[in-house]
Amino acid sequence: MYHTHPDPLEARATGAPRPADAAMNGRERHAALSLAGIFSLRMLGLFMIYPVFAVWARHLPGATPTTIGLALGVYGLTQALLQIPFGFLSDRLGRKRVIAAGLVLFAVGSVVAALAPTIHLIIFGRLLQGAGAIGSAVLALAADLTRTQHRTKAMAIIGVTIGAAFAMAMVLGPVLDNWIGIRGIFWLTAVLAALGIAVLYGTVPREPAVRSEAPVEPAGRLFRSVLADPNLRRLNLGIFCLHAVLTASFLTIPFVLGDAGVALSRQWLAYLPVLLASVVLLVPLVIAAERGRMRGVFLAMIALLGGAEILLGVATHLVPVLGALLAFFTAFNVLESVLPSLLSRAAPPAAKGTAMGVYSSAQFLGIFVGGATGGLIKSAWGIAGVAGFCVALLAGWLIVAWLAEKPRHALPGAVRGVDAEAR
Repeated sequence: MYHTHPDPLEARATGAPRPADAAMNGRERHAALSLAGIFSLRMLGLFMIYPVFAVWARHLPGATPTTIGLALGVYGLTQALLQIPFGFLSDRLGRKRVIAAGLVLFAVGSVVAALAPTIHLIIFGRLLQGAGAIGSAVLALAADLTRTQHRTKAMAIIGVTIGAAFAMAMVLGPVLDNWIGIRGIFWLTAVLAALGIAVLYGTVPREPAVRSEAPVEPAGRLFRSVLADPNLRRLNLGIFCLHAVLTASFLTIPFVLGDAGVALSRQWLAYLPVLLASVVLLVPLVIAAERGRMRGVFLAMIALLGGAEILLGVATHLVPVLGALLAFFTAFNVLESVLPSLLSRAAPPAAKGTAMGVYSSAQFLGIFVGGATGGLIKSAWGIAGVAGFCVALLAGWLIVAWLAEKPRHALPGAVRGVDAEAR
């Protein structure tokens, strides 16, 4: 029977790491940066259409707010369905094989979307993009290639790099839309996937042989054990809500900026200073979290994201809109960086790929729900309705995280691992 590993607080209480283990070695840094590069190349292609797609797609045959939302978020459906199988296969067949196969599928979907004449064929291309469900395998390989005491650092490197890719995409999307159009961005996404394969086999260190101290468990038992873990469930809820809010928000943010007087071709001028300022704010927040204030930072970021959504739903002038975007990106990047590192601490060694597959499935299911539901809500209630939907999701997440803190001498599953690392 598979067992979860000890509570991170208890593990850290047994003693400080030896001086030789105090820093990541060269192989670990190289592995973390290489895998972060693969993740970022893929996510850069996905994110670049976010700030421009909803406006461009209005003119396609078959386009409605509902189909546009579906096209933006539908890749999350196949991602959600296939993350668990990909994670499971990576435990059995090896991480690199699964990652390479996923990148090929992602590239094929990008080409289909680039050639698609209607919104419905773009939806199909986005489904194929989502079939390249490599997130769980990449995170599991990062964990394989780093020692336990440095795993959170490796996940933080990946998280920060993804955040940087997100920031670059928000700026590059409108610029590239002017130069090569949305179809050109889809072609570029296919090229980035090919570059990801080159990085995988050219720079990522050799993966360790799959090994376990216990007999291989049946898949059903592994899944049930992972799903039954309350700490993992809270992490899964968190990443679901975070990405549902992200996708739904970008059905409205380009229009909010447009109503505030910023043309689509110039919206990168709004994103750039806001994103740079959010990075500056990120540093003291991370420092505060590492000094034992993770609980407060974590809950405050959920609340801040909710406040940003409220402001985006009602603001009509540029200054409050920019303030809302600053709050939005700061909170999103902090939470996006924290959650994977928490998962790396909570995931059981014998089912790491499976646990990360469930987590990644929750993330991409959130993308699908955010896009599809956000599109339906926008068609009925407009921008304010989408903001209300996001606030409701964040309020539910905040309540779950807050109530999880109540048991005596316990921290919530969504925060406990990072507090342990801060000690």
